[in-house]
Amino acid sequence: MTDENAIDQIENLRSGSIHELRVKKEDFLSFRAILTKQEDFKHFRGIAEHGGDIIFQYMKEPRS
Repeated sequence: MTDENAIDQIENLRSGSIHELRVKKEDFLSFRAILTKQEDFKHFRGIAEHGGDIIFQYMKEPRS
């Protein structure tokens, strides 16, 4: 996953164009580096799956 692709996917998730985003284990660290720079970072929830993939969802309320 390229940085531009990650930013596009984050925006799609934020806007509601997609309900969830699956990030492969090998892409996680680069994706997370971009995600943590987002102003609304606390609105994103990551759910780890067996095998190391992560499913991200966007929540209306920020997590604490």
